[in-house]
Amino acid sequence: MGRPRHTKKYFGTGRLRAWKTRRQVGDVVGEAGAIESGVCELSDARLRERADELRGQIREGRPLADALCDGFALIRESARRNVGLRHFDVQMMGGLVMSRGGIAEMATGEGKTLVATLWASLAGLTGRGVHVVTVNDYLAKRDREWMGKVYEGLGLTVGVVVEGMEPPERKEAYARDVTYGTNKEFGFDYLRDQLGRMSRRSRLGKSVRDSLLGVTEPVGREAVQRGHAFAIVDEVDSVLIDEARVPLIIASAPGECEEADVYRCADDVAAQLEAGRDFKPDEKRRGVELTDRGRQRIYDLLPPKVKSWASERPWSQCVEQAVKAQRYWKRDRDYIIVDGKLVIVDEFTGRQQPDRTWSDGLHQAIEARERLEIRAEHQTLAQITFQRYFRLYDHLCGMTGTAATSAREFWTIYGLPVVQVPTNRPLRRTRMPDRVYASVEAKFDAIEAAIVEHHRQGRPVLVGTRNVAANEIVSERLRRSGLEHAVLNAKEHEKEAQIVAQAGQAGRITIATNMAGRGTDIVLGSGVADVGGLHVIGTERHDARRIDLQLVGRSGRQGDPGSGQFFLSLEDELIQLHGPRWARRAAARRAADPLSGQRWIGMFDSTQQRLERLHLQIRRDLMVHDDWMEKALRRLAGQHVE
Repeated sequence: MGRPRHTKKYFGTGRLRAWKTRRQVGDVVGEAGAIESGVCELSDARLRERADELRGQIREGRPLADALCDGFALIRESARRNVGLRHFDVQMMGGLVMSRGGIAEMATGEGKTLVATLWASLAGLTGRGVHVVTVNDYLAKRDREWMGKVYEGLGLTVGVVVEGMEPPERKEAYARDVTYGTNKEFGFDYLRDQLGRMSRRSRLGKSVRDSLLGVTEPVGREAVQRGHAFAIVDEVDSVLIDEARVPLIIASAPGECEEADVYRCADDVAAQLEAGRDFKPDEKRRGVELTDRGRQRIYDLLPPKVKSWASERPWSQCVEQAVKAQRYWKRDRDYIIVDGKLVIVDEFTGRQQPDRTWSDGLHQAIEARERLEIRAEHQTLAQITFQRYFRLYDHLCGMTGTAATSAREFWTIYGLPVVQVPTNRPLRRTRMPDRVYASVEAKFDAIEAAIVEHHRQGRPVLVGTRNVAANEIVSERLRRSGLEHAVLNAKEHEKEAQIVAQAGQAGRITIATNMAGRGTDIVLGSGVADVGGLHVIGTERHDARRIDLQLVGRSGRQGDPGSGQFFLSLEDELIQLHGPRWARRAAARRAADPLSGQRWIGMFDSTQQRLERLHLQIRRDLMVHDDWMEKALRRLAGQHVE
């Protein structure tokens, strides 16, 4: 695989890169500090004039690397004046890492939102446009309003792209020097622009254009994006790795499903098939392979009057999807029912994804199982993976609290080295040993006891669950115990930021799915630091170590005290689907006491690492398929393909 085009020749390994950056940051901070001492005496108007002078020099050919110290000094002063925040030296290091095209790994609470203004402002002076990528619309709007004052103090323009905006508004936002938005909005706008160009250049037909553009937009829709020069990705691991297993897809609007009875019949047949005899299950990949006996049995089980029904896909494939829906996809884990409709729950954020659907008839199979109205399948018009989209940028960089465990993937796919930036204050977080139990019931008993104990001490407690079902189990137990608590999941998401922001108050108990609330700092209330700070409890290991670290990282921000601990069981999904057989057999021991010995923790670690490798292979396969799709679309548009 070739290096992305933004990769520079001076890139070395992540470790060497970190050493070089730490050596250079002292020089940059020192020189910027010397310049800043003179800048702080300037009036606001004169500060903007200095920024305009620097803008002119850059556009006349002065390299950004040469303008780094001058630019950082101006940006630091603008932040101090306009938002009351002055960049720490370690934040300057984060800005330096991103200016070199790397990923700055900074602990939770270290001010990554402010760090982004350093490189975004300097790159914005080029006039080519900077895209600052966040994980949800709330953060995009918040950061644009909050940090926008920093940019405007330097004479830069700032825009934001969020769901629901019309094309003219989007085009205006992209025309600004700095544009905030989510990865999905940026990616979908790119797809719409590409399909708009293809519709004009080729004979795709008016029906395709109308399906894509809708009745409110003219067929000759102009592109809203003006190019891909600079991108700064916040929570870069979530965007470039976690969400990279699912491509962005633009599909035609669904009509009435003419095959609803086909899916319902397939669901009835699937319920009568036997695992091992009629199909071979693949628990790790959520796959199903029908046997010869199973194919014959499907034909025998179909009512005579439906065997002749015409369907776009074979009966065997419809039944396979029905088996998958019944066996692997679970309500309140993978999806929820809202107003009689199936809504996907994002497995990484725990948030609702109302505009997403599963492909190849799986969505319809689940609707049939839940006895919901079956909607017609979308027809794909265009798709792109995040891997390919973000490699379009001339200069890509990012920041997150957890990237080191995926440093190799960042480098091989995106050409991004990872640099761990030290904290501004010494870290005081304590990671308590994981506790392993044989049964899930014993695990939840121990979790409830731990919550009660820390609550009695006056400490706030954040309980992180993997899905809505576990979230509600913990909530019900606390309700029976008479403990007040806040719940944050895909069903209770409207006040996400407010709930998370209050999670640090004394005696507060918050139960949240996965990474819900990520991007919002948990600030400790009065006196909480004196009793040990925020305590985080994990109810289950996730598919990737990074997500576990993100959860524990919610405590101990900016040198505050804090602690975290995971409670695990041999009946957890990670072990039941991907763990060794001997561990699954041991789950039959219904002991209430925790299982002692390091081998139990090591078993969870090794299982997690195997699953990470599996998901990496899935992302690579998806990228290969996406490259093929790109070439096919180019041929359809009559473009030359090498």
